[in-house]
Amino acid sequence: MTATPLSRPQPNRAITTSTQGSSLADVLERVLDKGVVIAGDISISVGSTELLSIRIRLLISSVDKAREIGINWWENDPYLSSRNQELLATNQQLQSRLETLEAELRALKAAQE
Repeated sequence: MTATPLSRPQPNRAITTSTQGSSLADVLERVLDKGVVIAGDISISVGSTELLSIRIRLLISSVDKAREIGINWWENDPYLSSRNQELLATNQQLQSRLETLEAELRALKAAQE
């Protein structure tokens, strides 16, 4: 009968974990792909009287992931749009047309009376 040598763990062999070997770019790619939600409440009270309450909700994701879950407010926000000046000018024109039409309507009503 021959004896087989027992295998011993080698001291220079490292245990591989899921985050080992991941660069910052890999971690960032995973976060943006899946999305991260951070939520918290801060409350400042003196005795039993609440002085300040702050609710914090933060979503970190890629634009594609945000659209996928139904968040796209930046597409319609005129301050984030490249068409901001065009939209403001159009809005001012519509406001002046509305004021002119209201003045004409008041003049017609006054003429009928």
